[in-house]
Amino acid sequence: MTLSVLLLDDQLTTGWDEFVQANQGTGYLLSQWKDVIEGAFGHRSYYLACLNEDQKIVGVLPLVQQKSLIFGNFLTSIPFLNYGGLLTTSNESADALLEYAENLRKQLGCSHVELRMESAIDGQVNHINHDNCRTDKVTMLLELPEESDALWQAIGSKRRAQVKRPIREGAEFKVGSLELLDDFYKVFARNMRDLGTPVYSRRFFKEVLQRLRDNAYLAIVYIKEEPVGCGFLVRNNDRIEIPWASTNRDFNRFGVNMFLYWKILEHAIDQKAKIFDFGRSSKDAGTLKFKKQWGATQHQLYWYYLLPKNEKLPQINHQNSRFQLMINTWKKLPVAIANLIGPLVVKNIP
Repeated sequence: MTLSVLLLDDQLTTGWDEFVQANQGTGYLLSQWKDVIEGAFGHRSYYLACLNEDQKIVGVLPLVQQKSLIFGNFLTSIPFLNYGGLLTTSNESADALLEYAENLRKQLGCSHVELRMESAIDGQVNHINHDNCRTDKVTMLLELPEESDALWQAIGSKRRAQVKRPIREGAEFKVGSLELLDDFYKVFARNMRDLGTPVYSRRFFKEVLQRLRDNAYLAIVYIKEEPVGCGFLVRNNDRIEIPWASTNRDFNRFGVNMFLYWKILEHAIDQKAKIFDFGRSSKDAGTLKFKKQWGATQHQLYWYYLLPKNEKLPQINHQNSRFQLMINTWKKLPVAIANLIGPLVVKNIP
């Protein structure tokens, strides 16, 4: 079999997206996310397509380069998002893409390549060291019933009471797009500051809403016309994911989070979605309990790394003690200052 690897261009875009859809790849592998990330962050991306002798795409691997003095120089598939990595029809096409990616890593002087896979790479793929794989991440998936009443009964009386609590405070729920972006960002940015995490730019979310159109939308909870809870929803076929969500902690005593998620789940069922994806968590994260109470089940994720020989796996995350001082300092910043400098920092964190 003769295979070649090319970088995505305008001529390959239609075939790329058709390949992803036909092979049931995550929506994050679609070419529109290349435009989102380049438009919002200015990162250089390398979308690799493997072609057979008939010039048909038989594998894809999107890579984004992030380079900074603080966090280093590396390639990720795909940063900022939960899923990415390889999508191929054979081990041969996987090997061709991985060989190209490793050569690209060396050419660009990158420390590593990170592949955020939903499933394990076949053990027969040669250009991957299966010891260089993190399995501390999981995603929580909920199979949705056809009617919301079935889920309402399944969650039990305790959770139903928690959902009803904010209603007594006048809680209201809205779903929309760009017209709700300011309200979403107000809640999201405040919560990120409270957590000690640099916030994404408003432009990033605007890019997603504009480029994904009907497949990305916002959910907002209001109390007395004040936005107090928010979720960003992304749809791919029959699956709806909530990659970003926040609440204003001043209103947490009312159980805003429970009301927000119930209304989102109810909406997803009304939209005939089959699977609700609560997003990834670390296995030891407190958020796992929250997601399990809705009936979600845990699914293993696999983050593979292409590394120089004998190099340790990278640790660019909150557990790294190097970042604890930054986190504690960030929590003390005024929200306006955090919103100003946060996007400049977070663009280099995968």
